[in-house]
Amino acid sequence: MPWLYFAAPPHIAAWALEWQREVHAELASMEAVELHPSCFIAEEANVFAEPKRGVRVGAGAAIAAHAFVHGPVVLEAHVSVNPYVTIEGGQRGITIGEGTRIATRAALFAFDHGIDRGQSIRAQPVRSQGIRIGRDVWIGANATITDGVEIGDGAVVGAGAVVTRSVPAFAIVGGVPARVIGER
Repeated sequence: MPWLYFAAPPHIAAWALEWQREVHAELASMEAVELHPSCFIAEEANVFAEPKRGVRVGAGAAIAAHAFVHGPVVLEAHVSVNPYVTIEGGQRGITIGEGTRIATRAALFAFDHGIDRGQSIRAQPVRSQGIRIGRDVWIGANATITDGVEIGDGAVVGAGAVVTRSVPAFAIVGGVPARVIGER
């Protein structure tokens, strides 16, 4: 649990810091990742990067157990990715702004594929526009963000919402498909 890591008393923090150095080193040896020394990555997190599809995690950011992160992805400072979140960067990538919180089982997909009737689903072309999430955004549990969406600073995405269109700054959205239901 990342919040326990960041709030650890000194006698635990010393041990935990060394443990995180080992986790970071292992990821860096296998993947195209850039991890700020102060970020937290759970051992059980699934972080996948490739050449030209890197993952960058900023200062004080956290990826919890069982999250799935596939680049290209940028998590700016103090972003929190909770358990079982899926972040799939497609070809164009996902950028998540400073201080954003992503609740359990939210899913962000920066790609989509065609559904033309004349071709099998598996043979459909894939497209990717990317996703941009602003600063200080809260994405509720089980929310889904689809390719091409931008979410403005300070917005709130309600639990279970399916966001298929961009969201203005400080708007509160909910529903399927998501629509503006309030303002912060």
